[in-house]
Formats: sequence, C-alpha cells, structure tokens
Amino acid sequence: MNFNSPSSKQSLDSEVIRFAGDSGDGIQFTGNRFSSSVSLFGNSLVTLPDYPAEIRAPAGTVSGVSSFQLQFADHDVYTPGDQCGVLIAMNAAALKKNIADLKVGGLLIVDKAGFRDSLIKLAGYDSNPLTDGSLKAYRIIAEDFTQLTLHSLEGVGLPGKVARRCKNCFMLGIALWIFSQTLEEAENWIKDQFSEQPQIINANISALRSGYNYADTTEIFGESWQVGKANIEPGRYRSVSGNEALSLGLITASFAADKPLFLGSYPITPASDILHQLAKYQQFGVTTFQAEDEIAAAGAALGASYTGALGVTTTSGPGLCLKSEMINLAVMTELPLVVVDVQRGGPSTGLPTKTEQSDLLFALYGRNGDSPLPVIAASSPGDCYAMAIEVCRLATTFMTPVVLLTDGYIANGTEPWKVPSEEEIPCWDKPEVSVAGSYYPYLRDHDTLAREWVVPGTEGKQHRIGGLEKKSITGEVCYEPNNHQKMSDERALKISNISRFIPNQPLLGSELDELLVISWGGTLGSVKTAVNELREHGYSVAHTHLQYINPLPSNFSELLNNFKHILVVELNNGQLKQYVQSQVPIPIEGFAKTDGTPFKVEELTTAIKKTLKEIETGVERVES
Repeated sequence: MNFNSPSSKQSLDSEVIRFAGDSGDGIQFTGNRFSSSVSLFGNSLVTLPDYPAEIRAPAGTVSGVSSFQLQFADHDVYTPGDQCGVLIAMNAAALKKNIADLKVGGLLIVDKAGFRDSLIKLAGYDSNPLTDGSLKAYRIIAEDFTQLTLHSLEGVGLPGKVARRCKNCFMLGIALWIFSQTLEEAENWIKDQFSEQPQIINANISALRSGYNYADTTEIFGESWQVGKANIEPGRYRSVSGNEALSLGLITASFAADKPLFLGSYPITPASDILHQLAKYQQFGVTTFQAEDEIAAAGAALGASYTGALGVTTTSGPGLCLKSEMINLAVMTELPLVVVDVQRGGPSTGLPTKTEQSDLLFALYGRNGDSPLPVIAASSPGDCYAMAIEVCRLATTFMTPVVLLTDGYIANGTEPWKVPSEEEIPCWDKPEVSVAGSYYPYLRDHDTLAREWVVPGTEGKQHRIGGLEKKSITGEVCYEPNNHQKMSDERALKISNISRFIPNQPLLGSELDELLVISWGGTLGSVKTAVNELREHGYSVAHTHLQYINPLPSNFSELLNNFKHILVVELNNGQLKQYVQSQVPIPIEGFAKTDGTPFKVEELTTAIKKTLKEIETGVERVES
C-alpha cells in the first residue's frame, strides 16, 4: 500500500487489515461488520478471528487482547494474509501483541486513550511507544478516539461507561471510509440487532457516522483506497463462518435424508456456536438438546438415531474423549451417528480458542476393540456445508458413526458462500434389505454392506440392540469365536468399501513434479497459496489436499507411488504423516507445528523450498 500517493483514492488488488483491542472492546463485532461490508461490495475475503479463552480476560494486558484480521481482494484469496497493511489498535497491549505483524510502511491507527501510563506499563512497555521513536517504520495516526466518540454522543443521554463502548463503531466508521465502503450494512445490522433498544441504535449509528465523517473531513486521512470487486461466479452469496455453514449443511442433510434432525450437545469452545445456530431452526424440524455432559449428549444423539432421526453430536477434543464409549456403541449397533469435532489446541483443556489438528489419530483409533469408522475433514468455512451433507450421507447410507473434523480456524473464520439452489440439494435412499415376509436385522445390502435402519415399533421387524456382539444376520446375542470374527470382518469391510462411493483423490500439478505436498483440513488455503506461488516461479512441486481420511480414496496409494518425495503439512506433530505412512509404505517427510496459529504462506514456501533444495543436493532431511 502506498500511503504517499497524491491521488485522493487509490485502487488496490488486495489488502489485509487487523482490528485489535481488549476483549471487551467489541473487536469481533467490528471485524465482522467490516467483513460483511466488503463481502457485499463484491470482494473475495478470508478472516481470522482471535480472542482469549477467558470470558472476561484481564483488561489492558497482552493476554486479554482480542483481534480480527481479514484479507480482501479483487481475486480469489485463500488465507487471511501473513502480514497486515493496516493495524487499528485500541490500547497499548493490542499494539504490543500485534505490531510485529504490521508491514513496514503500514498504517497504524491507535487510540491515545489506551496509552495512559498505567496501561503502557501493564502492556509491558518501558516507555510510551507513541513518543519514543520505536514506531518510526510505520505511518501513525494517533488520536483520543474515545474522547471523540464521547463528543459525538453528547445529547444522546447514555452514561459515560456505556457511551465509551460505542468506540468500536467510531473506529469501524473510519475503517469503512479508508476503504471506500458505505455504512449501509453496518447500520442495518445495528438496527436489527438492537431493535428493542432505540437509544442504543441511535448511539451506535451516531458513533459510526461520526467516525466516517471524521475520516472524511480531517486532513490526516489525505487519501482513501478501494479494493476492486472480485470476478465471482454469479449467484446469491452470503458471508458464513464454518460453524454457520456446518449448521446449514446439517439441516439440508436432514431434508435430503427425509429425517428429522436431532442435535445432542454440550457447550464447548469452539463448537458451541453450532448448538446456538441450530437452536434457531425449530421451524425446520430441528431438535436441539443441551445435555448435562458430553457422554449424555452423544447418548441422546445415538438414541435419536435409533428412533429414526438424524442424530448429531458436536464437540471439541476434550469432549471427543468422553464421547468415545457412545461412538463405539454406534459402531457395534451399526446405527448412523454424526460426530462433529471442532479441533482446538490440546491436550486436555489446552488452548480453547486456538486452532490445531491434533485429534486425527484419536478420531481414527480412539475406541476399544476393532472399531473402524469413516473420518472426513472439512477444508474451509464454506466447505463445512458440503462436508456436513456428505458425512450425513455416509452415516445413513452405510449405517455407521462418522467423524467430521473441522478446527477453530475454520469454525470461526468467514468467507463468501454461494447459496445453493433447491435443485442442488442432494438426496439419497436409506438401506432397505429385507426380503418380503421375513426380517433379519444384520442382513446386509449387497453394495453398501449396510444393515437396514428400522424404527422401533415397526411391525414384524423387532430385533435386539445393544453393545453385546450379535449373531450374523439373525441378531441374537452371540459369543461364538467364529461369529465374532465374521462380524468384525464385516464391520471393517463395510467401512473400507466406502472408498468405492467417494471421489478420487485430486492432484494440482503433475506426477512428473519433484515433490508432492499433502495437506488436510484447514491448512488448504495456506498450502494452496504457497504451492501456487512456487509453481508460478518455476518450482517443481505438486499438491493434493486430503478430505476423505478413512477410508482413503481408492486411487490414493497409486497417486503417492508416482512421487519419490512427499511432504505432509499439518498443525500437529505428524499425525497424518504417521497414518499415511502406515497405509502407503513409501518414505514420507513432514512439516508441522503446534503453536495454535494457522500456517503463514511465507513459512510454507520457506519449508517447501528447503525440502526441494535438500532433494537437489541429496542432503538427508532433519524433521521440522
């Protein structure tokens, strides 16, 4: 970004902006409203919300800082950006935590009210960074925006403490002016959100307009910028987070399967929003149940599946551990159950608001006995819609529990999503394998190997259910060794057989490329961007993104066998690498981290270049 341009408005192909402040400063609101505005304008965008795990983190401290970053562009973007060109910091702590990610020459907007001596000291500064020369690499606009907000609200009649909370709307108005956006989306949202509080509506809209007018009339903002509209496929779009898209996908799947949707859940970050979202859709036959614990939530969902509903349970890593017994019961009873795991930093309580991909091996193997089940991973906020439908299809078609893995980055991040038409909603048939005049509960469909889904009370189809082993076909409790072997083999074959009913593994690049990079889940955007950049500069690197993890696509082994060098990129300590290595006995390297943040494109391009250099020179690789 060129901040010294003589023109009043400059065109940009992309920009990255970050809002930062105390967790009580309304940072997520500000970021979301700015995102919605540029999305409605027609930009492509990806967002990265970041906030403390505490409900009310210590004000003025670095640990209490909340931030919201987004990249918006006139072309497709897949990441929220590595560094920002604009940083809006509400206080000293927000500056301290985020300044390292502001580009040299970037625009820094700070509220002087957040730089009192006590707040400077609390943030860990020895001197005031606004006056000690440490920020000379940036263009700084520092004003007492809190006081300006209060001035703008004189006569509204709000107490000072409440009026100060409108500061985020004042700053939002400034940001919207800087990037040539209108106030329409933000004003409409405020009116809708506070429809029963006219005084709050007036205050927030007044602050919003005041910030916009301030930026428009003061000489310190001598220019504004505009990111052009992206060439987006025509259609109806809305901005969705991963949790929102997943909720909509589950509702769509219930219509596709012609089954009422039942969600049994226990609140846990970052999955709780799925419960909140689905609770709004009772008019579509959705039942939501907030259980007393994770085990009860999974048990209720499995019970709902037994009675003929589409049973879903949502959680994060700690809850997945607790749900394992009920998931195993679903394996044994061969009932459909959708388990959504929105991964976060672990182990144990770990990092509740940070992202990670460390539940993979637990999803694959975290049950007693031989209990295989499908494991699928969503790759972006919008993709959560499609994958929610897909896991419901697999669960009901193959009569099995299915684990859908997302993560905190996907769940909280947003992107424009094309709303599908009614004609695009899929449908599928439930397994019905009974022969007329007879019923055998474990008689299997010839193609899917699934048993029939029978609602209790169906005349002529009474059968036993439970965790004890059943006799093949007839379903009586049976402890015979040969029968247990047969049933174990049939359950395993049913899952491996799913590879015939899922897409082949795609490849970006050529099998003649020197290196194949494998990604999965929420790493897609950064890996795709890094590989595309490297290929444009002539590097011999291909890319494949894995979504169907168990079973693997039928062409997966053949695809990997065409490459001599493979690098698996993931946000854990090498779990997918370990799993793929066990399935495809060829040498595989890994690049991984567990710091709670998504991969930056720069660190991936560096790692891939290093790997290619080691291949070229024949240097033995040391694990990252």
